[in-house]
Amino acid sequence: MFRVLSFAKYPTGVCMLDVLRINLCSPLTLSFALGVFARLVRSELSLPRDLYTALSIYLLFALGLKGGVELSHSSLAAISGPALVTILLGCLTPVSAYLVLRKMGRFSIADSAGIAAHYGSVSAVTFIAAQQFTASVGAPAEGFMPTLLTLLEIPGIQIALAIGAFQMSAAAKANPDGTGQVARPVREIMHELLTSRSMMLLVGGLIIGTAVGESGWKPVQPVFEGLFKGLLTIFLLEMGLAAGNRLGDLKQAGLFLLGFGILMPIVHGTVGAYLGSLAGLSVGGCTVLAAMAASASYIAAPPAVRMTLPEANPTFYLTAALAITFPFNLIAGIPIYYEISKRFCS
Repeated sequence: MFRVLSFAKYPTGVCMLDVLRINLCSPLTLSFALGVFARLVRSELSLPRDLYTALSIYLLFALGLKGGVELSHSSLAAISGPALVTILLGCLTPVSAYLVLRKMGRFSIADSAGIAAHYGSVSAVTFIAAQQFTASVGAPAEGFMPTLLTLLEIPGIQIALAIGAFQMSAAAKANPDGTGQVARPVREIMHELLTSRSMMLLVGGLIIGTAVGESGWKPVQPVFEGLFKGLLTIFLLEMGLAAGNRLGDLKQAGLFLLGFGILMPIVHGTVGAYLGSLAGLSVGGCTVLAAMAASASYIAAPPAVRMTLPEANPTFYLTAALAITFPFNLIAGIPIYYEISKRFCS
């Protein structure tokens, strides 16, 4: 989707070790690793908070704009199948994550739902990294993938929060002397989710990009495409710094959450790749859809969980999403989903 700066062209038939090498040696992965290393050695390196916010706005808006331009070229027949399986994924991932956490991990209702909301939602940075990766191995994804990102974002968060709200309300009724939290009105929750910064930028960008088309895109293309990968590299440096800050929380999170943060993405990614192949997506498209299903949000989900389920422990859901799943997907997950997608699409 976005033009990739690379040192060489890589064929789609490269072996798994080559795929890992391509991913590990990319500026994106190495910048993230530098951020983690800076925190491990207690460097004073940091990015201004305003710069982080500006980069987040730029990346999400650029993603929506370019996706809208590509969507203007796509027919309804081409996108309807992938859109349906994406919505299905948005329903499956939070439910499966909640059940595993609640039944196997023995986490509380609030913690299970809070973590599940992050794993039902999407990491936009993981999505972008997957697109960059598929382009670098010669298997670019379909141009309408940002539309699928938006479709996956909404049910993924809402279903997990609804599960938590209803379960906690039921628990409070069963134990009226307890300290159960009263659920917020559904309208208030919906407004919070649908007007969040990430949703406004992604959906707004999609609408604008679709409306202006290719002719309107060309004047702003140098800003939103030419600078994209460089600014994404800086953003991943900040993500590495943030992840490095939470490495100490792994002890409190426990071995179960560590295993969950690695194995659950593989399960979700495999399901995403399979459904993508059934919908007719290319190998690159299946890989990106798998990466979306396997990712965990650390931008859109945390404020929603904090407001709807304040009892949920931030150490659990932030550490799982940012310090476990995000690095795993960036380093090894995306190449794994690529290999899985090649087998489903063969």
